Amino acid sequence: MHSNNHATSERVAAIRATLSREFHDFVGDIEHLVLEASSLTGDELSGIKDKLKQRVASAKSAIGDVGESISDQAHRGANAANDYVQEQPWKVVGGAAVIAFLLGLVVARRT
Repeated sequence: MHSNNHATSERVAAIRATLSREFHDFVGDIEHLVLEASSLTGDELSGIKDKLKQRVASAKSAIGDVGESISDQAHRGANAANDYVQEQPWKVVGGAAVIAFLLGLVVARRT
């Protein structure tokens, strides 16, 4: 199970890197388009507007894909936890009892 956590951490890091790269690229593209648009008129300005719309759509799509990936990972994690509880119910009950006992000791010491 430890290797599964490591793989998940690597996926989260990759998702963060993708989001960060997409955001920086998006901001750079917007800055470039704004600079171009300030000196253009008419049809050229309309072309820049279309490029901007395409870039916004591309960024939304990339963010949506990352959101789906995160959702899929959370769903797989929940399913794995559910499977473990189904396969090892007494281990889970025992673990919860130990945690509750230790928590009780900590609370009793503070009062």
